[in-house]
Amino acid sequence: MPVYNPPLRDMQFVLHELFNVSAELKALPQHADTDADTINAVLEEGGKFAAEVVFPLNISGDTQGCTLNRDTHDVTAPDGFKAAYAQYVAGGWPSLSCDPEFGGQGLPFVVNQCFYEMLNSANQAWTMYPGLSHGAYEALHAHGTPEQKALYLPKLTSGEWTGTMCLTEPHCGTDLGLLRSKAEPQADGTYRITGQKIFISAGEHDMAPNIVHLVLARLPDAPPGSKGISLFLVPKFKVAADGSIGERNGIYCGGIEHKMGIHGNATCQMVLDEAVGTMVGQPNKGLAAMFVMMNAARLGVGNQSLGLTEVAYQNALAYAKDRVQMRSLTGVKAPGKPADPIIVHPDVRRMLMTAKAYAEGGRALACYCALLLDKEINHPDEAVRAEAAEMVALLTPIVKAFTTDNAWQATTECQQVFGGHGYIKEWGMEQFVRDARINMIYEGTNTIQSLDLLGRKVLGNQGASLKKFGKLVEQLVKAEMANEAMGEFVKPLADLGQKLTQLTGEVGMKAMSNADEVGAAAVDYLRVVGHLVMGYFWARSAQIALKKLAEAEEAAQRPDPFYQAKLQTARFYFNRLMPETSSLMRRIRAGSEVLMDTDAALA
Repeated sequence: MPVYNPPLRDMQFVLHELFNVSAELKALPQHADTDADTINAVLEEGGKFAAEVVFPLNISGDTQGCTLNRDTHDVTAPDGFKAAYAQYVAGGWPSLSCDPEFGGQGLPFVVNQCFYEMLNSANQAWTMYPGLSHGAYEALHAHGTPEQKALYLPKLTSGEWTGTMCLTEPHCGTDLGLLRSKAEPQADGTYRITGQKIFISAGEHDMAPNIVHLVLARLPDAPPGSKGISLFLVPKFKVAADGSIGERNGIYCGGIEHKMGIHGNATCQMVLDEAVGTMVGQPNKGLAAMFVMMNAARLGVGNQSLGLTEVAYQNALAYAKDRVQMRSLTGVKAPGKPADPIIVHPDVRRMLMTAKAYAEGGRALACYCALLLDKEINHPDEAVRAEAAEMVALLTPIVKAFTTDNAWQATTECQQVFGGHGYIKEWGMEQFVRDARINMIYEGTNTIQSLDLLGRKVLGNQGASLKKFGKLVEQLVKAEMANEAMGEFVKPLADLGQKLTQLTGEVGMKAMSNADEVGAAAVDYLRVVGHLVMGYFWARSAQIALKKLAEAEEAAQRPDPFYQAKLQTARFYFNRLMPETSSLMRRIRAGSEVLMDTDAALA
């Protein structure tokens, strides 16, 4: 059976040593009193809930899956899921970072980010039920009417009700401009909505008495394409003005998707048959309102993969230390055993270190973005808010695509550590791989994220946002270039930054005459930028580790193994993972012709 131990020490390193969040939060009036002790205490309890309550349901939930009653359209979640959710609600966990005006605890997003990483490690399928509710909460908080907020936000904040987003349809996938669901206005100000939605995670279940669906649909006179989409709030059960639940609304589950992974989550085909809804935001402006939820979901999907990378690494490491097979190439390491533990083999260590480096680097990236969100929403200085929003927009596709790509590689490598046992369900590794695969697809495929990064976030503003992140890299390089101990980190980082600047200019020039150049370069380009961003955080982590180890040596104290491990992992990242950027850039420079001049090959 797999195991999971919340990575609290590394979270504390990222929060308090790498980002000094307590000092950052003091500039935000809403969070000025949130200190390190409070954060650590919350995450310690959150880790216990994840490991002791949710994690034991992961394999059983995957095995059992969800059950649809086709007569009533009710969906039953796997055994134990509902009880665990009730415990989650009773503990006040849904309200952690929600607005106190609606019953929230008002803690920073960065704290919620770490808590959800642990939940995702423990059980991604279960965590998707409350996770989607946060997105619905954010969209309503930003764009809901006062009446909608008063009626629904307290229920979403407490977790009494859950939420979903109903976007795509059988014929349109990511291209929401093609959606056909219709919303007919009624005399009382409501709308009757008819249509079909697919791939709706947590679309129907028995874990909460009501589900708040945010649905995209078209008004009768809507213009074609994405400019004619409106957003509607459609509850599973109609809600009276006093908040009480009324009769069943005309939205129901017509089928559960048969998926490769996340079996414990009900991914539903939803049917709307004149369902009663109210508009969120302005007519034909629904996509802009929904983007609040979609962007939150993209960061959340990156967090899902971060959680899977961490738990897969923990289990592969434990197995590699215990499993004996063959002898070390450099001589016997365990003379009292018939063979050596497989952790002595170089390629086993490569696989383990790949997962460790992507987990710890991904944690730094995720927490950095969460802290930027706290600044974007709560900083009193408008210029700081705008700067934070711009940086979050740049990094969101990287969090979503780079982290999920890395998790697919890392979980697969960790499964490989187990050899044949990795293919057997009881060990849990094959589930981590299956669960990780969806994260590269939904909330906008990773290719869509790459096109967004290169086409809109970089070329769309002549690289202005990317240059701002580049200045952070430049500042670190200038500060440490004369430090011999930091040379192995800042020199390759500076080199990559210079090469990326040149590459961006080349792609931009080619794209001016052929837009396919953007499509041909985008996926590889995102990985190059992802390595620049992650390399920056790894260099800063190495900077701290070197300082701490030097202080211990000067004081004649025993070095802390944590900092030794951090330094070794940074070296592995810079020597074994970041170098893939060379081949990526070569592929980008190959251009679009070798891809598009393939009619005969693809006939």
